Amino acid sequence: MASSSDTALRSFSLTNDIKDISPQDEIYKFDVEANKRLNREQPWVNDPHYFKSCKISAVALIKMVIHARSGVPWEIMGLMQGKVVGHSLVVMDSFALPVQGTETRVNAANEANEYMVQYIQESEKVGRLENAIGWYHSHPGYGCWLSGIDVNTQMNNQKFQDPFVAVVIDPNRTISAGRVDIGAFRTYPAGYTPPNATASEYQSIPLSKIEDFGVHANQYYSLEVEIFKSSLDTELLGLLWNKYWINTLSQSPLISNRAYAASQLSDLHQKLTKAAGNVTSTKPVVPTLPASTDKNGQTSKGSQKSEPKKEAENQLAKNVKDSTKIAVEAQHGLIAQVIKDVLFSSRPGKAPSEAVAPVEEAVEMAIG
Repeated sequence: MASSSDTALRSFSLTNDIKDISPQDEIYKFDVEANKRLNREQPWVNDPHYFKSCKISAVALIKMVIHARSGVPWEIMGLMQGKVVGHSLVVMDSFALPVQGTETRVNAANEANEYMVQYIQESEKVGRLENAIGWYHSHPGYGCWLSGIDVNTQMNNQKFQDPFVAVVIDPNRTISAGRVDIGAFRTYPAGYTPPNATASEYQSIPLSKIEDFGVHANQYYSLEVEIFKSSLDTELLGLLWNKYWINTLSQSPLISNRAYAASQLSDLHQKLTKAAGNVTSTKPVVPTLPASTDKNGQTSKGSQKSEPKKEAENQLAKNVKDSTKIAVEAQHGLIAQVIKDVLFSSRPGKAPSEAVAPVEEAVEMAIG
């Protein structure tokens, strides 16, 4: 079991691209005076894009993922401790907040505010000098982005206790994909319009959330997320990993995520129905003349008729990506279940080759 756990931890580190750094690295040092000077200068006030990345310790990441998974299907919330290093917000540790969330929102009450103040004060007594650097919460099953409520919360945090970062974790997609689905975000100042605002990388958003996602998409930007660890984290990371690994072994993604999988299929059906309604006809399209400009400078409307069709085709292409993602996650769940069955349910005296054969058949069937 120990070797299997170690192998799983190494696989987790590779999948999430966790970087090993020296314990003497600058990232582990905390200069109180330099931190005070930086907070006085506040270079991020004049540059909305001052912060480029969010570096998270592997210990803090595991704690956040375990917390997020424990709350499914409800949202959870916690606080992160860290500091600023150059143009990066560095998260050294995290802790859960005693808040009651719902399926769509989570807010910190007075009890949670008192708890976080007391926790940070007690942390200072044991040598954890880093201040609160951000907050995290979960989006079970609907991706990593900021809703309207999240944007307002983050704006207030940046207004009164900057530097501050918002981290979002999707525990359902983490279980399905085997890789932590995480995002780090900063909001723009009120009234600021980002130059050359472009669409971010496509991600699958439930139809019921698309409007909220689109309305607030240009009010914040995402930071590059990097995960790091050192040899000093080994023991603590091992203890946390054992808890995470046992929970992973005792659960099947196909069972624990069945409600999420069903909601994905239902959402895909709604998206396909909506996209199909925009496709007017399957008959060949009558060729149209290219756009031309007359003497008065008016552009002909010949090429404008194809715009609705292009939009419909674009929606269908996104639906294809969603359906492919659902199929791949289901295949991963099937493979994981067969491997667990072979490893932990094999009969005594059975030859190793006989035990490996079902795994190879399941992988070939899933891939083929």
